[in-house]
Amino acid sequence: MRRRVVAISGLGVALLTAVALAAAPGTSARTAAGATHAIGSGARSAAQIAAERSALEGFDAFVEQVMKDWKVPGLAVAVVRDGKVILSKGYGYRDVDKKLPVTAKTLFAIGSITKSFTVTAMGMLVDEGKLDWDAPVRNYLPSFKLYDPVASEHMTPRDLVTHRSGLPRHDLVWYSSGFTRADMVRRLQYLEPSKDFRSAYQYNNLMFMTAGYLVGQLAGTTWEAFVRRRIFAPLGMESTNFSVVDSQKSTDFATPYQNAKDVVKVMPFHNVDQIAPAGSINSNIEDMARYLLFHLGKGKYGDTRLLSENNSNQMQSPQMVEPASDRWREIGLSSYGLAFGVSDYRGHKMVSHGGAIDGFTAQFAFLPQDQMGVVALANLDAAKDPVPIIVVRNVFDRLLGLDQVPWNQRYTEDERKMKQSEEEAKQKGFTTRKPGT
Repeated sequence: MRRRVVAISGLGVALLTAVALAAAPGTSARTAAGATHAIGSGARSAAQIAAERSALEGFDAFVEQVMKDWKVPGLAVAVVRDGKVILSKGYGYRDVDKKLPVTAKTLFAIGSITKSFTVTAMGMLVDEGKLDWDAPVRNYLPSFKLYDPVASEHMTPRDLVTHRSGLPRHDLVWYSSGFTRADMVRRLQYLEPSKDFRSAYQYNNLMFMTAGYLVGQLAGTTWEAFVRRRIFAPLGMESTNFSVVDSQKSTDFATPYQNAKDVVKVMPFHNVDQIAPAGSINSNIEDMARYLLFHLGKGKYGDTRLLSENNSNQMQSPQMVEPASDRWREIGLSSYGLAFGVSDYRGHKMVSHGGAIDGFTAQFAFLPQDQMGVVALANLDAAKDPVPIIVVRNVFDRLLGLDQVPWNQRYTEDERKMKQSEEEAKQKGFTTRKPGT
């Protein structure tokens, strides 16, 4: 759940060399057998379907090239529009050594996209009158205590999920720790803030963990059980789970990889059960397409309303201004809603969140006023993988009928400049080093 460079994200042996990946088969082989590429029909006209096919012409080749450029082993992409799934497809390999292809059913870790499931669950409790966004957390968890007494007294559920607690990340508290979720909630009081309460946006996974713990306490169960029963089940998200342990029991899961000095190699799975509400969910594009349709439907899936339109709107509305995180003119001023980033893409309102955890990168984005959305899941560590966001933006360009922004070239140039700066800094260190030190 490490913070992505350009968008919200968050959460963090066979060798795959650059030569091996470059030598991978072309589109016909890498677009795996068993992957689906379905254009929906339903109430959409033949003209609409033809327009979508035309807009996506050449998309496979684009994806293949971007994956090759960034040495991404596998990628899965789903696109929804006007209530229909118009693309659901796997590219490349979920396991390079075994040449196992990515399909629409391949499980990937989605990292911090998990946060929106936690807030959706909270919204359901608000709808039932069991939770108030703006009441003190202590009303529900009397023992809740932070280092700052003001924050302890006044922190609300809304504050928990808008990154304004005053606490910096403190991720070492949970990463590879043996603490339980309840242990960590009790230990929050020992973590010093770096900003005043509600004064600044500071990404924090521990507050989302606390929000998930709160959901479980109010529901008389666990966060996992509530989300499974109230979100996964009614949406038909039958493959989605909460742990990489469960993912590895599946017959179709992606192996995590990292790019270390331009050599792509297998990375160990990392279990984040203790902080699960902030980033533990694993899913595939078939299930995530349903989740896109649910949020585009403002809390309604098909004929069934699962979340009130009011709380859906709150999730998709600015709550806290973010620091400038994207310098490109195509991206508007960014704010954080309730577990979603809220900005605009080339003049169209965009709601999104990224995900990043060891060996996986993801992007989930939709344009609510245009009724379109994209999810892209990759099995490469976020430090070297802007591919999901490049792919998402390219789809939007195509479906909006706009010229395609050269996002791949832009990020490639950024990477080149970063490497150059690192090398210059290294050389400067050598030249200024004192003899004998």
